[in-house]
Amino acid sequence: MQKITEDLARRRAAELMRAGEISCLLGWKKGEFDYDVEPTVFYTPEEVERELVCNVFSAANLSKYLISLTRKAEGRVGILLKPCDSFSFNQLLTEHRFDRERVYALGLPCEGTVDTFLLKERVGEGIYSIKIKDGALEVETLSGEVKEIPLSEVYAERCLVCKSRRPVAYDEMLGEVTPDADEDRFAQVEKLESMTAEERYAFWQGELSRCIRCNACRNVCPACSCERCVFDNPTSGVETKAPSEDSFEEKMFHIIRAFHVAGRCTDCGECSRVCPERIPLHLLNRKFIKDINSFYGDYTAGAEVGSRAPLVSYTKDDPEPGQGGQK
Repeated sequence: MQKITEDLARRRAAELMRAGEISCLLGWKKGEFDYDVEPTVFYTPEEVERELVCNVFSAANLSKYLISLTRKAEGRVGILLKPCDSFSFNQLLTEHRFDRERVYALGLPCEGTVDTFLLKERVGEGIYSIKIKDGALEVETLSGEVKEIPLSEVYAERCLVCKSRRPVAYDEMLGEVTPDADEDRFAQVEKLESMTAEERYAFWQGELSRCIRCNACRNVCPACSCERCVFDNPTSGVETKAPSEDSFEEKMFHIIRAFHVAGRCTDCGECSRVCPERIPLHLLNRKFIKDINSFYGDYTAGAEVGSRAPLVSYTKDDPEPGQGGQK
């Protein structure tokens, strides 16, 4: 997101607040560090003008926060929607998780957001300040060294294979939409599919064994919007526990979650973004998306409000168990 977009977002959101069109705004603000941009709710136009941040570090998907905020906020809630977030926005509307009339959505163009893990690998942990330049980051370290890092080298994987850079939901669009990415979205899934069953098992065994059951993936996922989660139920047998020598529980957590969001996952990649162990959890969900497209025809969760996912829409042409694709 360019500087001009940030200025426009600040100005327009503040105008909407002063006009009484919205009572608050879901957006982002700078945290402790320049790369630590976090979701926040702004309640005054002065806060918006002073603190709102819309840049390559505004990675968090804000849509899930609407579920609770629209229940307690007075008046309409404003929200800033990146293209990938807008699919989650529509999917939550399809599932009746909030009232559309209570929301005013400002669409944002986006060329990609930075993977802070990749950035730290390139620079090291001692980042003092960051300046966002045209196509690059100028990073100053604690030692005073200045490094210029091309944005293309630290974009998040989800941004390199973004399915659409045009928001599918908004009341007002801010800025101009950029061309879509041309990378193969399912290339990594196909790489896993080309492995033998033993190789795939070893891959996921190695990845999921690092899980510390922090629940960050579940908590951030817009598709995980249940009032009460089975993993918080002490009588379920799969409630949240500290990691043990038996990694079966960690596998079940992620397998159950992947099946839970199948057909509803919008591939926003938040699960992988927040994972402290860097487990590529989005690949589990993207495998389901690829299979659903193969078995039932192309379907994109959240592309349209009210669309029924193939898994909840029976037709006589549905493939039988064991069939490897569409009829």
